[in-house]
Order: sequence, then structure tokens, then C-alpha cells
Amino acid sequence: MNTRKKRAQRLWAAAMIALCTFGAVSCQAEEPDYTVGICQFAGHASLDSATQGFQDALTEKLGDRVSFTVKNAQGDFSACTIAINTLVSENVDLILANSTTALQTAVTATDTIPILGTSVTEYGAALQIEEFDGLPGTNVSGTSDLAPLDGLADVVKELFPDAARVGLLYCSAEPNSQYQIHVMQENLEVLGYECGVYSFSDSNELSPVTLIAASECDVLYVPTDNAVASNTELISNICDPERVPVITGDESTCLRCGVATLSIDYYDLGYTTGNMAARILADGEDISGMPIEFASEYTKKYNKERCDSLGIEVPDDYLPLQ
Repeated sequence: MNTRKKRAQRLWAAAMIALCTFGAVSCQAEEPDYTVGICQFAGHASLDSATQGFQDALTEKLGDRVSFTVKNAQGDFSACTIAINTLVSENVDLILANSTTALQTAVTATDTIPILGTSVTEYGAALQIEEFDGLPGTNVSGTSDLAPLDGLADVVKELFPDAARVGLLYCSAEPNSQYQIHVMQENLEVLGYECGVYSFSDSNELSPVTLIAASECDVLYVPTDNAVASNTELISNICDPERVPVITGDESTCLRCGVATLSIDYYDLGYTTGNMAARILADGEDISGMPIEFASEYTKKYNKERCDSLGIEVPDDYLPLQ
């Protein structure tokens, strides 16, 4: 009897060990294989869409094998630094830096964790790489939201052929904006326009600078610029009463203060970046060999309500913003 009882106890103990082992393995299998940190510099539609596209693509590829730690700096440089440093200290497997400022902060914080940028206009300017050939060759790659600047200059020419002076309004604290303004000025001057460059260092300077630009110019151009995107109501409140139209570098800014733009889909841009992340995490692709990727399509779009208000005739190949 004692022998049978001992045998039963041994069998029970073995079963419990097997069950616990299976449970431990099951719990471990449910844990994500990869933790991805996301730092979005500011909250506006374009960046929000890029973040969503990135998460959707990576989740589609990896399912519950990936988890996200999402931080939004709400346009605050100090908060952006804290967010990036937190992600680095947590030793995440990859960082998505959504915007130029987030990218530059991440590059300063780590040279080992893979960093993918998105909503970054010009990586050569952002990373201070002279004669940039499209391949950073470090722990950095990503996607660019740069629309063809010669195409944007053509938009100015198509809509405002009789304008004399175009004002270029941008934040001097953003290297990508400086790059866009430099190239845009060259393109516009080739088309015969006189250009005035109006820079501001922060949002406190934006109002007086915009007032001067609107009083001196027939048309304004604003690039893809986080400071501009965060202050579109201010620009609209100055330019609309003065009946000065604004050409913008991106769609969300055009919706709020512009008349026309060349549009890319920021969700698709983020989705492309998510596919790049999957190749790094799941396929083991070396980020140092991954060139910067761009949007594949651009669409001429216009703000119908504002164009109607200003009496702007828009060619048939422009689509209305939704």
C-alpha cells in the first residue's frame, strides 16, 4: 500500500513539474520578442498618420511578437530628449524617430540601437552629412517626406503666374527647413520670381515675421516644418485677411492655412518604415546597408474653400483636399 502511495505521489509530482514547465514555456512564448520605442516630436495629423502606419505594418508582419513604447514630446525639445533617453535606457530593440528633431536626438543618444526616421525631409541636412548619397551607413535609415521641390515651384507658377515676389517662411531651428528653403529659392528664381526669406527661431517670433512677409509678398511658401505645422491658425489669421495665399510643403498644413501643395500619404510613409523595421528585426537585415526610402507618388491638391475665397483658378489636374 505504501509502495503504491509513493508511486502515485511521484507521478503526481512529475505531472506538476511538467505542467509548471509547460506553463512557464507558454508564458514565455506569449511575451513579445521585440520592443520598439517610438518618439514622435509633436502631435499633428501628418506625424500621427506616420506613427499609425508604422505600427500597423510592423504588427501585420510580426503580430504579438512586437510591442510598442510610444512617447510624444508635444513639440517640446526637452521632453523629446527625455523620451529618447528613456527608450535608450530601456534598451529597446529599435527606435522610430518621427520627425527631424526626434531623429537628431536619437542619433545623439545611441550609436548601437537601430534608428529609423520617418517624416524627415532631408537626411543629409539632418545628419550633417556633406554630399549625402542616400545611405547614412550607420545605425540610421528611414523614409523621407520630401516632395519634389521643383514640382512645388511649378505649383506656384501654375497658380500664380503673375505674382512678383514669393515669401519663404520657415523656422531657422530646423535644418530640414533650411534645406528646403534654399532649394525652393533657387527653383523659384529660375522661374523668374523675386524671393524674400523670412525666418523665425521659435513660435514667439512667428507672428511678427509672418506679418512682415504678408505685407511684402504676393504669395508665401512654407516647407514641411514642425513649428509651422503647430502654428497654422496663426498663419491663417494673418494671411487670410491680407488675401495672401500660402503654398505648403505638406497636406495637413495646407488644410489649415494653405491653398495648394504636392501631397504624399504619411500613413503609407509610416507603413513603408514599418516594413523596413520588420526586415531589421525579423530578417536580420543590416540597417547600415539600407538606403533612405521615399514616397512613390505625389498628388497635386488644393484647399477648395480657401481657393474659392481668394478667387484662385485651379487646373483640372488638382484634387481637392479632404
